[in-house]
Amino acid sequence: MIVQFLGTGTSQGIPVIGSNHPVCLSVNPKDKRLRVSVLISWDQFNYVIDCGPDFRAQMLAANPSSLEGVIFTHEHADHTAGLDDIRPFFFRQGAIPIYAHKRVLKSLKKRFGYIFNEANKYPGAPSVVSHRVKKNNPFNLNGKQVIPINAKHNTLQVFGYRIDRFAYLTDIKTISALETAKLSGLEVLVVNALREEPHYSHFNLEEAIAFAQRVGAKKTYFTHISHHLGFHDQVALKLPENTYLAYDSLTISI
Repeated sequence: MIVQFLGTGTSQGIPVIGSNHPVCLSVNPKDKRLRVSVLISWDQFNYVIDCGPDFRAQMLAANPSSLEGVIFTHEHADHTAGLDDIRPFFFRQGAIPIYAHKRVLKSLKKRFGYIFNEANKYPGAPSVVSHRVKKNNPFNLNGKQVIPINAKHNTLQVFGYRIDRFAYLTDIKTISALETAKLSGLEVLVVNALREEPHYSHFNLEEAIAFAQRVGAKKTYFTHISHHLGFHDQVALKLPENTYLAYDSLTISI
C-alpha cells in the first residue's frame, strides 16, 4: 500500500493569504502546505481521505489514473470543499463512491445539492454513491478492511480510519482509550499536530507526541500543521525518534 500526502496544512494552508509570518515567507518547499488530504493506493485502486479546496491541484500533481472513492473525516470546508472536482473521474468512470458519517452526508447534500439531486440534476455535475460510515462498523474497500476510529474535534465527532497497519487521524482533540486500542500494532500512524501552543479543538505538538507514544506505531507522521508550529526543518530536529513532520508530496510505502 502506498500513501501520498496531498496536503499537510491547516485550514488556511501555508502560506496564509496576506501573512508576513516568517514561515509564510519561507522558500523551503516543505514549508508550503496545501489543505490536508492523503491518497491511498493498492493494486490498481486509489482512494483519498478528504477533498478540500486544493483538491484539483493535488490531483494534477499526484496524477492518479482513477479514483475509486472519497472517504471523509468530517464536514469542515478544508476537508470537503473540493467535492465538485471529482468531475473528471466521474466523466471517465461514472458515479464516485463517497464514505462518511450520516451527519457529514447530510451536510454535503445541503452544500452540493446539484450533485445529489439526481431527479433534477445539472448535466455537467458529477454523481456520487453515498455510503454511511458508522462507529464500530468496519467496511470493505476492494479487499481492504477499513476500521473507523471515533474521536472529537472540540465537541464535533470526527472519524479517523485504519487500513491494515496504517491509520490516519486528523482534527482530533480527544479520543477514548477504547478507540485508541483499535490502533495497536500499527506500522504508520498519521495524526494532527497544529502548533506548540494549546488549541481548543486540535492536538498541539506536545499532545500529538504523547498520543503517538501511547499508540506505539513504528513510525508517526504529523499533519494538519499551522505556520505557528515553525519551520519544518527546525521542528523536525526536536521530534522524538521515529516521529516525523509530514510534508506535501511525501510518499511512503506500507
